[in-house]
Amino acid sequence: MHIQPTIQIESQIQYLESESDPSASRYVFAYTITIRNRGTEAARLLSRHWVITDADGKAQEVRGAGVIGETPRIAPGGAFRYTSATQIATPVGSMGGEYLMRTDGGDLFEAPIPPFTLAIPRILH
Repeated sequence: MHIQPTIQIESQIQYLESESDPSASRYVFAYTITIRNRGTEAARLLSRHWVITDADGKAQEVRGAGVIGETPRIAPGGAFRYTSATQIATPVGSMGGEYLMRTDGGDLFEAPIPPFTLAIPRILH
């Protein structure tokens, strides 16, 4: 029996004012994700699934292989960090989803990405 790695996912969000155009309902956010392997077995990130929702409830689903063109292998105690961006039509929204991962032993599992808020500065208290 294999022990599923304990994957911890943290997010940091930044509003990209210079790339946004509120008059055209375009709000761009960068997000930096840190994926930590707190378990005892290495795991490779195979694919991602995001659900990005704006304040009007419009959801976009994004699926794809790896992240930023990579399928990182994260050793026990190790971490992988990357930055990407998304665009929504409202000043506030949210993102969440999961990564499909495979242990070195061949077991597939999903690592949930805790939902986080996308919001332009000073809009939420």
